[in-house]
Order: sequence, then C-alpha cells, then structure tokens
Amino acid sequence: MTTEFDLGALLAERGAERYELHARYLNHQLPRMLHTIGFDKVYERGEGAYFWDAEGHDHLDMLAGFGVMGLGRHHPVVRKALHDVLDAGLADLTRFDCQPLPGLLAEKLLAHSPHLDRAFFGNSGTEAVETALKFARYATGRPRVLYCDHAFHGLTTGSLSVNGESGFRDGFSPLLPDTAVPLGDLDALAREVKKGDVAALIVEPIQGKGVHEAPPGYLRAAQELLHRHKALLIADEVQTGLGRTGDFYAYQHEEGVEPDLVCVAKALSGGYVPVGATLGKDWIFKKVYSSMDRVLVHSASFGSNAQAMAAGLAVLSVMENEQIVANARATGDLLRSRLAALVDEYELLADVRGRGLMIGIEFGKPRSLKLRGRWTMLQAARKGLFAQMVVVPLLQRHRILTQVSGDHLEVIKLIPPLIVGEREVDRFVDAFTAVMDDAHNGGGLMWDFSKTLVKQAVANR
Repeated sequence: MTTEFDLGALLAERGAERYELHARYLNHQLPRMLHTIGFDKVYERGEGAYFWDAEGHDHLDMLAGFGVMGLGRHHPVVRKALHDVLDAGLADLTRFDCQPLPGLLAEKLLAHSPHLDRAFFGNSGTEAVETALKFARYATGRPRVLYCDHAFHGLTTGSLSVNGESGFRDGFSPLLPDTAVPLGDLDALAREVKKGDVAALIVEPIQGKGVHEAPPGYLRAAQELLHRHKALLIADEVQTGLGRTGDFYAYQHEEGVEPDLVCVAKALSGGYVPVGATLGKDWIFKKVYSSMDRVLVHSASFGSNAQAMAAGLAVLSVMENEQIVANARATGDLLRSRLAALVDEYELLADVRGRGLMIGIEFGKPRSLKLRGRWTMLQAARKGLFAQMVVVPLLQRHRILTQVSGDHLEVIKLIPPLIVGEREVDRFVDAFTAVMDDAHNGGGLMWDFSKTLVKQAVANR
C-alpha cells in the first residue's frame, strides 16, 4: 500500500495559519512578541543572504539564523549533497557498523585543528558543550568547570550551568557545581584553579552576548595556568567557528592557543541538518572510552547520521573552494571600518567592535539635552529598548533583519552569512545611517514606536 503525502498542498492549505498554530501548540509568547514589535512577517523563500516575503520583497539577512546559515540559504553544493545522500539509500544508523561519512567528516574537520585528534558528533551546539563538560570532568576526575561572566553555552541543564546570564538560569536550580569568573581576569582564574577541584575553563573567544572579545594574551595565559594545575581549556566555537571571525576558529587569532576540547555546530549544518561536534585530544577520548565495556558511555541516537555528515562535508568543501574564510575577514573589515567611521558622527553611537563577520554596534547616552531626555525615558522603562528601536525600522523600512545582542543590552549584533560582500555592506550602512539620522533628528515614526516598547516593558514588569 502506497501512502501519499503532498507537502506542497499542505503548506498551500494551512501555511497562512502559521502564527495561530504556533500560539496554540508551541511557545505562545513568541508570536505575541513578534506581533508587538512588528516582526510578524510571512517569509516565503530564501536564497543566499536574502529571503523574500509574501509580497515578493527581498530582505537582507544580517542574522543568519543565529549563525546557522554560514553559507546562506540553500547553497547549491550542500543541497546537492543532501539529494545525493538520500538517493544513495545508505544503511544509516544501524548502530553496529562503521559508516564512512563520519570518519571522513572528522578527518576533514580535524585538519583545521592539527593539535586535536578525535571527534564526537551530536546534534547541536548545546550537545557539543554537554559532551565537552562530561569529557573534561571524567578525564580530570574533577567536578567543577569555570565559565566567564555573560557567557552563553546553551540551554540544556549542563550547558545552563555554565551560562553567565541569570535570566536563563533563574528557576532551574540546582545546577552543576560551576563558577563564573570575569572574562580576561587571570587573577580570578588563578584563585579558582588553585583550589584543586577545577576540571576546565570553558570560554567563547568572542562572546556572543555583547560581542566582547577576550583580551590579547588571555587565552594563552589561561591555557598555561590551567595546564599547570592539570585542568583543561574548552573553546566554545559554536558561533565563532568555521570562519565567522576571519579565521577558521576564533581561538586561532592568538598564537600558541591549543584548546584541549573544541565545540562546533551551527554553520557546519549548511543550514539544513542539525549537527554538533566536540573535538578533542586523543588522551581525553581514550580515557572516556577506556574499554569495550565503556564503548557506549557517551553517544547520541541521531549522532553521525548520514544527512548531517554529508551536509558537513559539503560545507567544508565549499569553504575551501570558495575562500569563505578570506571573504569573511575582508568583508568584515570593510563593514566594521565603515560603521566605526560613524561613531564620531552620531552621539547615540558609542562603539563598533568585533572580528570578521561578528560585529557589535553599541549605543550609549548622548550629550545633547533633548536626546538625553529621550534616552533616559527608554532606560527607565527597560535597558535595551533603544537597540530594539533601531532593529525594528531596519526591518520595517529597509527590509534588513538584525538582532539585539542579549537582554538588557544596548548592542546590535551582526552575524550575516559569510558569503556577503560589498553590495550587502553598502545596503546595511546606508540603512543604518538613515535610521541614525532619524533618531538624532527626532524622527516621529521612530520615537513614536519607542512609546509602544515602553508600554510593553512596563506591562511585563
């Protein structure tokens, strides 16, 4: 008996119900939030660094699905690889054989980190972090992992234990025995590792929240300190890895840094199939998998599935053949320099920072009395509203999707697909300049919208 299923017909029939379905069956606060800020668009298709709404208007994607769409949407090489692996009809996930694709992807991925030897494949960034936490604890025989203030490493329970944002942690205690230290503070790190119970420090070379980079020399000094006390360095490259910051991994900006464990995900997927990887040194893996009795001591039901492995292999091939890392570095330098040149022109613009195509735009208190009054009004209602007030007209007027870089932060984070070029830089800078002009000139539409945000902030208290 043949079962017929027509996905196109289902979407044609029910696609218009998308917001109602989400409100009824999924996270009911998401559609509510999107309706409030005017982000309740209907997007029909995507390609490269753009997607199109129901009216056929193009939108520039400066968010890349929180970094997942490193190669943009529907890259033809990745798309073909997935068609090929489906058509191959492989005997996938038998659990009692060794398929070739996981080994081939591990080989290709580890070639970018010659000091690392082995890989474990899971399904997401938070799974990659969970794996690193487990492996570090087991390999060292110690219970405690250090993390940095304002860090984000995922939202499952172990990853949440090393999350530096209280808003995510509240209500989920007790968590694992982990301790926060300030990013860049070697004295604080030293005080903790000297206690003798620290398994590792997990760190984002550039923090996603606020786009704060570890100070020069910090990662190498931290590595030496950790190793001196028989603890490990874990680099969380879930967002910063695979070319995002202008090198294959962000930790490679600093000479001599060789983490014991590295977590990757997001862009490795090609935007299609969830995948995460934990890369590590040989001795760590051999200690965890120390005997045949422990062969399945850590595993994932869908880990190393053929579709994810094919997507990862295709992504790495594209990155090499199309010089994606070099493009991210050059385009990022161009975008950052053009935005940095605006700091002296706009008193509401405080800083532009980052590396490659991971850029933070920070806003701050203006000098002039009129602007200062409006700024103070927003800050009194809720910190971060001005940044949201910029994000909204970028989408609604200029059809550019961006994000505020964390709750209660006056920072916009730009993490576009790594394939963007000068055309996209021009479009974003022109739009951003227009929004800044409007904000500084007291444009009615922008400041009128601020009243909606203030009302919403007050109502949620």
